[in-house]
Amino acid sequence: MGAKKSAEARIEELRRLIRHHDRKYYVENEPEISDFEYDRVLAELIRLEGEYPDLVAPDSPTQRVAGAPSEGFETVGHAVPMLSLDNTYSADELREFDVRTRRQLEDETVSYVVELKLDGVSVALSYENGLLTRGATRGDGRRGDDVTANIKTIRAIPLRLGGRDPHATVEVRGEVFMPRSGFDELNHRRERDGEAPFANPRNAAAGSLKLLDPSEVAKRPLSAFFYQIVEAEELGITTHHAAIVAIDDMGLRASPDAVVCDGIEEAIERCLEWQDARAKLDYDADGAVVKIDALEQQARLGATAKSPRWSIAYKFPAQTATTVVEDIVVQVGRTGKLTPVAVLEPVNVSGSTVARASLHNQDEVDRLDVRIGDTVTIEKGGEVIPKVVNVVRSKRKGRPRRFRMPKGCPVCGEPVVRLEDEVDLRCENVACAAQVKRSIEHFAARGAMDIEGLGSALVDLLVDTGLVSDYGDLFFLERERVVELPRMGERSTNNLLAAIEGSKERPFSRVLFALGIRHVGSRVADVLADRYPGIDDLRAADEDDLAETDEVGPVIAASVRAFLTSPRNERAIEKLAGAGVRMKARRTRARRKRPLAGMAVVLTGTLEGMSRNEAEAAIERLGGRVTASVSGKTDLVVVGDDPGSKHRKAVDLGVKTIDVKGLRRLLKS
Repeated sequence: MGAKKSAEARIEELRRLIRHHDRKYYVENEPEISDFEYDRVLAELIRLEGEYPDLVAPDSPTQRVAGAPSEGFETVGHAVPMLSLDNTYSADELREFDVRTRRQLEDETVSYVVELKLDGVSVALSYENGLLTRGATRGDGRRGDDVTANIKTIRAIPLRLGGRDPHATVEVRGEVFMPRSGFDELNHRRERDGEAPFANPRNAAAGSLKLLDPSEVAKRPLSAFFYQIVEAEELGITTHHAAIVAIDDMGLRASPDAVVCDGIEEAIERCLEWQDARAKLDYDADGAVVKIDALEQQARLGATAKSPRWSIAYKFPAQTATTVVEDIVVQVGRTGKLTPVAVLEPVNVSGSTVARASLHNQDEVDRLDVRIGDTVTIEKGGEVIPKVVNVVRSKRKGRPRRFRMPKGCPVCGEPVVRLEDEVDLRCENVACAAQVKRSIEHFAARGAMDIEGLGSALVDLLVDTGLVSDYGDLFFLERERVVELPRMGERSTNNLLAAIEGSKERPFSRVLFALGIRHVGSRVADVLADRYPGIDDLRAADEDDLAETDEVGPVIAASVRAFLTSPRNERAIEKLAGAGVRMKARRTRARRKRPLAGMAVVLTGTLEGMSRNEAEAAIERLGGRVTASVSGKTDLVVVGDDPGSKHRKAVDLGVKTIDVKGLRRLLKS
């Protein structure tokens, strides 16, 4: 017993030591010991935990890479939506933002915080009683992927909080990114091993978080910065800058060099300083973010459906390069749209290699007067999408060939049409191989049916070999024929067929989005699935009925009807239904009786016996939606122990409140 007590004390000492050195190395960039010494300490901890496995704790540094590879990622909801930021590209637009916000605040004094806008992957981390319990991607802002196992491999992220309140229950948000130095080293290794290099650090970071094997993620040089505490007021924090200080105190890597500025002119000056200095950073930043510092003012300004009104991103000017147009080709999308694409002599722009750029349509080609053989200026609009800015006329030689859109589809040869009030040409042959391929790609995408391993190359192969003619055929693939395809084999075939089989359980709203109906994105699919809880209900609705649905209108209604009445699409849908794909929502009767249906619910305080995530899931099951702040539109506030200002505001506004026991009674009912 004495030996075990001694080992337990030593294990705790080693864990504290490793956490300290992780923070010094990965967060503060001030290492105190060599890699050899660090590895020796970690090896001792691994040995002791191996001798006493009952002493292994979930927050031990040895648990950063544990467990078998995942079959896929679960989708989880964000209680407070992860909104995107409005963009601005000039100092004058920042001044307009200042005028607009101060007018809404009735000319109160406003201080701003300016911080860098990292070009990474947005994530939300949940800590309960100080322990990291969940890491999720932004996703569509309302729901993201649960990537907890992969988040735990990033050593800049502590498994247990430190600071003044190491047992805090809190959600923090930030960006996972890959430093340029680590990116260069990773690409060097990939090229040495015969693998394709990544295009840029952001793609490398995003791809790493999507890996299903955490042990592979651990090999990637990922890091993270954090810039927000969700519902910081509950912790007694009153300003955004104080929240950043608190994040640093918790042991997380806080948003770098965030400064408080007294007025918009000082904020503009700081943005311009970052613009000049960004090339010296070891990570990609595509702008600076200007935020109102006072959280109370942020709450009063609120947000639109997409963006907060109290914050704006100042985007740095796009970096440009010149290159030569080697050819102009035409791509056909899943809706039949023909798009001219410039094939470029590869050139590096903003840290990534650009070899193609969209020219959008014939009108844009004519406006630019771009011709094959021209030297052109390329920029990455918003640092992401490459585009042709102009033609360098002084370098034009001779009489380069003009480009004209074809009169027939370049894939199937059928005539193309230009619909009234549209600038785009379209192929209306729904059997066109290009449309079939892209529609299957969309069907299998992460936000749709999420069929892991079904990328564009394999889709092309399945269609070209005649194994599939639409996405319905995916569910009837014969294993013996798939395994014979190039680069498939036993393991890849088994994984693909398992992923296809698993996709049958996707919710009806996801299936509806996956069908690829023009103008029907994920949000409209949710709205339609809520009103028409099955494909038969949707088929039975006429155009007028559809048009009266919130967020639909006549254009989408016409598109839905045209899609559902197409014989080809009807056959594909019948295949899906015959394969067992979920073509109606679950528990439609229960949904009509949910006691919180349509209600906006706010949580405040510590919920005894129930985590925040569990409470949010419970409220969603009851038909409600969890919102961030109390207002006149709030229907119910669930009050836990030590509630904050939200409880007082609910009382002042006369909003109904219940405790955790009341929530449990609703669940039982």
